[in-house]
Amino acid sequence: MKKSRSGKKPGPPVHDDLVQRAFEGESLDAIWFTDLTEHNTNEGKLYLCSLMDACSTRIVGYSLGDRMTADLAVSALSNAIALRDPDGTKVHSDRGSQFRSRSS
Repeated sequence: MKKSRSGKKPGPPVHDDLVQRAFEGESLDAIWFTDLTEHNTNEGKLYLCSLMDACSTRIVGYSLGDRMTADLAVSALSNAIALRDPDGTKVHSDRGSQFRSRSS
């Protein structure tokens, strides 16, 4: 039997779903998706935050760190912006706390 989460339910989304669950991009830099992943290494955990272009499915920016923080997400987004110089790009993420921060 699955454990309950103490009656906790996720709060409302902080931002509107600008992509309306349409996960295919019609042009480059129109929609980016982002997520954080945890990787176990011999030296401890390593976190990767990456942004993928929906049209080309290529990684357009990323950041690595030893802690899962909002700064990791902001750094990945800054990296993508510096490399691609987008205009009007929509960024979609899950409801992770790093992407709910004011800095991102």
